[in-house]
Amino acid sequence: MIIQLKPGLTEKEKSALLEAVAHIGYKASEVQTQFRQYLVCVGKTEFDIRRLGTMPGVDDIHRVSDPYKLVSRKWRVEDTAIDLGDGVVVDRQRLSIMAGPCSIESEEQVEKTVEHLLKNGIRIMRGGVYKPRSSPYSFRGLGLEGLKMWSAIAKRNGIKIITEVMHTEQIEAMEPYVDIFQVGARNAQNFNLLDALGEVDKPVLLKRGMSGTIEELLQAAEYVFSNGNEKIILCERGIRTFETASRNTFDINAIPILKEKSHLPVVADPSHGIGVRRFVADIALACVAAGADGLLLEVHETPEKAASDGQQTLNFQEAERLYRKVEAVRKAVVG
Repeated sequence: MIIQLKPGLTEKEKSALLEAVAHIGYKASEVQTQFRQYLVCVGKTEFDIRRLGTMPGVDDIHRVSDPYKLVSRKWRVEDTAIDLGDGVVVDRQRLSIMAGPCSIESEEQVEKTVEHLLKNGIRIMRGGVYKPRSSPYSFRGLGLEGLKMWSAIAKRNGIKIITEVMHTEQIEAMEPYVDIFQVGARNAQNFNLLDALGEVDKPVLLKRGMSGTIEELLQAAEYVFSNGNEKIILCERGIRTFETASRNTFDINAIPILKEKSHLPVVADPSHGIGVRRFVADIALACVAAGADGLLLEVHETPEKAASDGQQTLNFQEAERLYRKVEAVRKAVVG
């Protein structure tokens, strides 16, 4: 059960409400976000919900049977929109493309990528400055100084940044330079990191864990929301199965299921989803047809020379052809 509290409710009203919740055998957790104040109540006793809904200080009340409460569509019917400022919005009314290299490598690379994005009307650039790599000897990113350089170029050109944060100690230093914090598949259930990102007022994109279920992804989002941050984007990026023909097995089913279960925007990462460059465009188009609200694409001027993930990265010409096809599919889907 979720109780949405009225702005400006008094301590006396809140105390009376908490007492009433406890009286019916429910445990209440207080949640204060950037926008509203809630009580998330868990229990099994049957009762007339109007007993609480008519109490002073209650703005709205909903029964939510899902284990994830605040990110569930069962209480919030309207879709969540993530406003990045300067007219850049991630929501279900438009298709957001977030494109860029796997790793930020140099100032020249950033300048060329920004030029490519602007040419194609794309306002969000993806890239990594802290890279979780399977091998400790692989390129692991330019770190904070690389992020500062990238941010300066992006801001100068009206481009927003999405990049991965790997542990809690990085958040404070990265925050001034990041528009969307990305939580990668390897950190999908790093609950300390999720808690900490719930305390910042910046959007968070959550990738599904490599072997994670849809419910586990939604529970990860619940950690962020319950700690105070409602600005959350869900991302399907493929899961690890017994199949070896591709890097991952992209779960196209997850897109409509997540959109039905949650009010949060759902984007897809076909680059990681299949991990084979020649198939990325096909999977991207399937994601759009399935209703994805955005695409996270790895794009590099010369993927053969990329510091990481070149085998799944589109070059600029391939990416431009995909952008045109994506728009055609989107128009066909929305009618």
